[in-house]
Amino acid sequence: MILRYELACYASQADKSRGRFIDEPDAGARSPFQRDRDRILHSTAFRRLKHKTQVFVYHEGDHFRTRLTHSIEVAQIARSIARTLQLDEDLTEALALAHDLGHTPFGHAGERALDECMKAYGGFDHNAQALRIVTRLERRYAAFDGLNLTWETLEGLVKHNGPLIDAEGKPTGHYRGKVLPVAITDFAGANALALDTYASAEAQVAAIADDIAYNAHDIDDGLRAGLFDVIDLGDIPLVGGILGKVVTQYPNLERSRLIHETVRRVISTMVEDVVAETRRRIRKFDPQTVDDVHGLGAPLVTFSAQCAENNRVLQQFLSRRMYRHEKVMRIMEKAQRVIRDLFESYHEHPELMPKEWRSGFEDLSIERRARLVCDFIAGMTDRFALDEHRRLFDLAPLFR
Repeated sequence: MILRYELACYASQADKSRGRFIDEPDAGARSPFQRDRDRILHSTAFRRLKHKTQVFVYHEGDHFRTRLTHSIEVAQIARSIARTLQLDEDLTEALALAHDLGHTPFGHAGERALDECMKAYGGFDHNAQALRIVTRLERRYAAFDGLNLTWETLEGLVKHNGPLIDAEGKPTGHYRGKVLPVAITDFAGANALALDTYASAEAQVAAIADDIAYNAHDIDDGLRAGLFDVIDLGDIPLVGGILGKVVTQYPNLERSRLIHETVRRVISTMVEDVVAETRRRIRKFDPQTVDDVHGLGAPLVTFSAQCAENNRVLQQFLSRRMYRHEKVMRIMEKAQRVIRDLFESYHEHPELMPKEWRSGFEDLSIERRARLVCDFIAGMTDRFALDEHRRLFDLAPLFR
């Protein structure tokens, strides 16, 4: 028996979608948001996430998370929250699965290196790159480039972390004091996405599910990698308290089970906090339509103040003990070298790229040439980037 539930009045309604930038016939039994999810799942960029890492490079171990496993975990958390809040699960899942499509090889280290390479040509931003992938770079369909996703999915993909510009059109949030990424401003439909408002509740759920999954699972990976020990988590708010309860309840629990039990309870606690705080905000703001959510001027889906502070302390701990660990930093410095070397080589010698990438290269402006090279590198997996570097420079593997 399939259990159905009625969507809340403030949820995105598939039958009221604003449609696609290129008209297409209906998909029959599938809703527009289901169709978006399926296109994302079948995209080349999504498959490549299997061999893109967040902190560790691919050969470090089979059990550390990749961008693919992380995206699946985010989707699971997001769907759970969406169902509880009576939001559209398919749109939420589509956004959760798509949120990491624009990431480079080697995680944030690769992104920093590519952004530096592109400094004179408009920079690089993984969120903006995800939009570029789904509107231009995916070439699978006969009638259009990209995936031709619905307005709601594109809007959520671009604005899941909040508005990009203020009412006066000035960059805000993450882009305050900067300019919007070229990958966004190049998209012909960018202005139609209402960049000065908040995204749907579904997009906000996908974003906060990313935060929950990222922090909780980095605890898991960091412990398994030996970058810090269980005892080091004792003084970390939220995690320390949960860890203490697990140890008290199961004093002789083996280490692997202790880690998993703690991490799963951390996820559950954070999910429960998001649901409770969002319900409080729903009562306060009383949104009646999805447009009300867009125009609130504040997020509807968020942590409570206390949980947000606990999350901040946890992120500081992970930054200090994991992301900046000597072992991780040493590998990431080499990864950045790989990105820089590849960019310089392809930019100066486009004939080194595959034929389909260098076609028409000489007719492009210098900015467009750099962006094309950037697109090629950003789409690489960790493994392919290492293989290309080895092919071009005939060096022993950098990561041994």
